[in-house]
Amino acid sequence: MGRYRPPAPKSSPYITRTGYDRMDNELAALWKRRAEVTKAVTAAAAEGDRSENAEYIYRKKELRGIDRRIRYLQKRLPELTIVEAVPSDPTCVFFGAWVKLEDEQGEEHVYRIVGSDEIDLDKRYVSMDAPLARALFKKQRDEEIEISTPKGTSWYVIVDVLYGDSPPY
Repeated sequence: MGRYRPPAPKSSPYITRTGYDRMDNELAALWKRRAEVTKAVTAAAAEGDRSENAEYIYRKKELRGIDRRIRYLQKRLPELTIVEAVPSDPTCVFFGAWVKLEDEQGEEHVYRIVGSDEIDLDKRYVSMDAPLARALFKKQRDEEIEISTPKGTSWYVIVDVLYGDSPPY
């Protein structure tokens, strides 16, 4: 058996303006950090035997991680499409929407549908490629959705749909 893994499916190329700016700022910060780490690698290399130099080994590993992230951001940013406009029908769920859901137990949950590069569960950002978001697309207030999960099927009712960068709830 080989170690071949099929490539991951391409994620959606959409992003909010806030998400794009965050990634662009991260790229600029990484270039500055890279310059600092490069100086530290040079200084550590000047200390002598590199095979037993922990500082040199650590800094080289850090530099590889920074370069990997820079390479990813440089390839990903040009592919992205910034979505800033509110859809023509703001009562429907589309990209960038804040959606308030009520589950079977009566508990309310709030999520924002964003691109795959912006996922953040602490902020309640859900990828548009996620099953929840796919079930929500083009639905309106008071519609019921059904989502199949490994734990079983869940039902939700859409309580509200709003658009904007800051959480409305």
